Amino acid sequence: MAQQTNRTKSRRAAGRRYRETAYTEGNTVRIERIYENPRREYEVPERRKFTREENREAQKKKIKIRKNQDKALQMNPGFVFFLTLAAVCVLFISVHYLKVQLDINSTMRTIKTRELELEELKADNDLLESKLQIQMDLDYIYNVATTELGMRRPEADQVRYYQKTESEYVRQYEEIP
Repeated sequence: MAQQTNRTKSRRAAGRRYRETAYTEGNTVRIERIYENPRREYEVPERRKFTREENREAQKKKIKIRKNQDKALQMNPGFVFFLTLAAVCVLFISVHYLKVQLDINSTMRTIKTRELELEELKADNDLLESKLQIQMDLDYIYNVATTELGMRRPEADQVRYYQKTESEYVRQYEEIP
């Protein structure tokens, strides 16, 4: 909180006399100033009168300054060409950047769709593998063969064994059905 004390000060600053009615401490406090001589701050000093020669010299300086300003505002053809070239380069780079971003976005979409397809194929593969494991079970095969197909185990005289002539080497010319 700001602390307020009643003090009266008078100072002379920048050609004005003023008096502060109340002094308040703090950095966000407004200081009230009462000016004793309000006319004095609006007084304009008298102008010096110039001679003809000084007026001519001032006119010449003004003309030179005007010419320099006109030259500074003009753009030479080389500068215009450079700015045009820079603008074309920025435009080309921007278009190329947008094209690259578009390619990246389309590639990301393709990757997502392929990942979804891969997940579906993995799920289908797992399902088929589990079905295959069930069908490869020897007990399941025996049950299906005996109950659904009416098969029975062969008797001892129905079994024939194959005698190999060469040692552990078999040539296969056709697919086995």
